[in-house]
Amino acid sequence: MIDVEDLIALVRNYNPKTDADLIRKAYAYGKDMHEGQFRHSGEPYFSHPVAVAAILTEQRLDDATIVTALLHDTIEDTRSTYGEVSEMFGEQIAELVDGVTKLTNLQLSNAASKQAENFRKLFMAMSKDLRVILVKLADRLHNMRTIRSMRAEKQAQKARETMEIYAPLAGRMGMQWMREELEDLAFKVLNPEARTSIIRRFVSLQKETGDVIPKITADIRALLEDEDIDADVFGRAKRPYSIWRKMEEKQLTFSRLSDIYGFRVITRTEMDCYRVLGLIHHRWCAVPTRFKDYISQPKTNGYRSIHTTVSGRDGKRVEVQIRTRQMHEVAEAGVAAHWSYRDGERAQNPFAVDPAKWLASLSERFSDPDGDGDHDEFLENVKLEMYSDQVFCFTPKGDVVKLPKGATPIDFAYAIHTRIGNSCVGAKVDGIRVPLWTRLKNGQSVEVITASGQRPQLTWLDIVATGRAKAAIRKSLREEDRDRFIKLGQELARVAFEHVGRRVTDKALRTAGKALGIGDQDEVLARLGSAELAASDVLDALYPELAQRREGTEIEPTRAVLGLGADQSFRRADCCQPLPGERIVGITYRGKGVVIHAIDCPALEEFEDQPERWVDLHWKTGQHPPAYTATLKVTISNDAGVLGHICTLIGQQKANISDLDFVERKPDFYSVLVEVELCDAEHMHRLLTALEAESDVAQVERIRNLSRKP
Repeated sequence: MIDVEDLIALVRNYNPKTDADLIRKAYAYGKDMHEGQFRHSGEPYFSHPVAVAAILTEQRLDDATIVTALLHDTIEDTRSTYGEVSEMFGEQIAELVDGVTKLTNLQLSNAASKQAENFRKLFMAMSKDLRVILVKLADRLHNMRTIRSMRAEKQAQKARETMEIYAPLAGRMGMQWMREELEDLAFKVLNPEARTSIIRRFVSLQKETGDVIPKITADIRALLEDEDIDADVFGRAKRPYSIWRKMEEKQLTFSRLSDIYGFRVITRTEMDCYRVLGLIHHRWCAVPTRFKDYISQPKTNGYRSIHTTVSGRDGKRVEVQIRTRQMHEVAEAGVAAHWSYRDGERAQNPFAVDPAKWLASLSERFSDPDGDGDHDEFLENVKLEMYSDQVFCFTPKGDVVKLPKGATPIDFAYAIHTRIGNSCVGAKVDGIRVPLWTRLKNGQSVEVITASGQRPQLTWLDIVATGRAKAAIRKSLREEDRDRFIKLGQELARVAFEHVGRRVTDKALRTAGKALGIGDQDEVLARLGSAELAASDVLDALYPELAQRREGTEIEPTRAVLGLGADQSFRRADCCQPLPGERIVGITYRGKGVVIHAIDCPALEEFEDQPERWVDLHWKTGQHPPAYTATLKVTISNDAGVLGHICTLIGQQKANISDLDFVERKPDFYSVLVEVELCDAEHMHRLLTALEAESDVAQVERIRNLSRKP
């Protein structure tokens, strides 16, 4: 673990004016709060916050961010409180620590409506101070670097989350180096065989051709020296995941893959960038369609660079990136460049873009002025905005419109104005009429053709790529169908209310809408007509006693089976524990009545030559009470609180635990037999699904003890 003085020295390398006492105080406080806590590897837990702080020093971040890194787990995992952190370190640091805690607790990979709403609120909160993202990304990077000490299924879960959420987020924030390392670390967990194979092929290639990086680097340096251009040249092999992704996207074998080497030329001035480009294209053959000028058309995160691919030494394709020193700082640090320090002062980089403006515009763009926004749509829109590459198209007047890769003329129309998108009937691309589903490319000029009376079509939802267009189309379709749905909803409400002897009124519908958090009576009727809301939900909101009455009409367990004689009683076989909803058969016993088995129970084999004892039975249809026992074998992680959490989850599924027996204990896992009382087979299915979704549950299965006798 890095000593506090060594950490302060790392900060002083770029910020001699650092508040060393503040860092010492935070270091001591964090160490004290985490005392007695250990990581899965056995190391003291505080080594993790210190490592996160060290990662952030590489980005030359301010004291507040470094202190936040040291304290980022205190509020969540220790006895520390927001008030205590605020009192000791100030309100700003307390808010940053609290922001990281909220981000940690948010299940970003879960697109449920509640999580979508949290994601929406979090994005709006992060627009105030994006340093919480920097701390969280550094936190995830260190966790991925040390992931081998975690359980296998936990590794896979964290790696998938990293690949789907944190790596694209890092890329979107301009920290490409972090994105590449996160992707490769996740790739190492998710597909180790593929990664190992690529590394072996790469080693074999180096043996065959030698290390070409220093050779090509020397060629470029000599070229620049001849023209008296002052620049630095660096070369590297691309990471295994980057190579594998290109192989997958282009369906190529490793031997056919080109440009697995990348080179950077860092110049002093912007004019030198274009001079270097000319020299490289004059010296080697440029590969068509592999040229991008992000200096004249910067990315939204401030990234500027020229990219070109050429056939270099021995015909090998290599990618060359050309940019100035200031552009390089932004390309390496991304959002961190906005807070980075040099010689004790905030570095003023003209190319650094404040990503808070991007987040603020995103939150504003998808905020619903009517207050009835669809949070799942917002989550979809956020992901579309975050994880898409950009294309740049032009209006007929020459204005630039930025769109995600795969965008169509309809997306272009909505990017200009919602009114233009709604009335779009056609488009011309570079002067030629094209279908509306055409995918736009960089540099194309797009002219939108509109007509009065035109309305968005349902099929457009499958064509467009931007969240803005999808949201506008859905809103228009809802408005267009609203009158029809309201009329249909009125009829459905009338029938439902009359069925229970009540009369539907505007006041009743307004009251139901308020109770359900929907809105006025028209919105209730529209949702009834569009099947988004059931009439029974409206009735239950107004008349809870009706719901209680329905719940009281349960089938008595002693009368739950059809097909028995008037004097016959029954009981369920212990060997298969059949549940209502499953196919069953009865076996008669003298003095024992009828024992019912599941139709596929192996115990029935011994009665095959006694057909006179078989009775054809069926469960009654309807609502059964939770009175039928079934046995589950649940394998869970051996961590504090896990068993209690699983028992609580079972209770939340309205299943009662009647017995519990530990059958296998290991240092990391243990298995337990849980006997639960269920209503029917569907209840069993819901419970199994809920348990399987838990990250702490390694395996869950229904057990039918064939050793038991009927």
